[in-house]
This record gives sequence, C-alpha cells and structure tokens, in this order.
Amino acid sequence: MKKWLVAMLLGVILTLGACGNADNDTATENLEPGEEVFRNNCASCHANDLSGRGGPSLVDVGSKYSQDEIAEIVTEGKGSMPPMNVEGQNLEELTNWLSEQ
Repeated sequence: MKKWLVAMLLGVILTLGACGNADNDTATENLEPGEEVFRNNCASCHANDLSGRGGPSLVDVGSKYSQDEIAEIVTEGKGSMPPMNVEGQNLEELTNWLSEQ
C-alpha cells in the first residue's frame, strides 16, 4: 500500500511540474518586447490584459495619449502611480507597445 501511494504522489508531482514549466516558457516566448516590459513592470497594477487591477484600465491608452505622453507618465508617475524605473530601450519598447493598444 505504501509503495502504491509513493508511486502515485511521484507521478502527480512529475505531471504538475512538467505542465507548469511548459506554460511559463510558452507564455514568454510569444510576447512582443514592449509587452514583456509591461508584464515585468506594470501588469501587477494594470493586469496582463490592460483591464486594470489596482491601477486604471489601459485599454485604448494609445488613443488617449501619445507615445511621448506615455513615456512621461511612466517615468514621472501620475496621480497615485509612482514613477517607474524603466529607461532606455525598455522604455522605448514599452511606450511604443502601449501607444499601439
């Protein structure tokens, strides 16, 4: 009985471990560079789908602000949003991607 239980637990652990790794690798492979910067720096408040979580929705943000205005908001903050530490190529990729949303 104990061998059967150990075998079952090992099988479940291996199955769950394999599934988790595959999902994470696939999710980051298909991201545009700006979207990857967004997920690493902004998604915790604005959600991966831009719908907003703790922060406001960024759906249609590109129709409200220019790329330069988005860069200013990111680097200087706005309202309760603090300035973000995104610079250089990452800032360019992020603001370009957001301006297309």
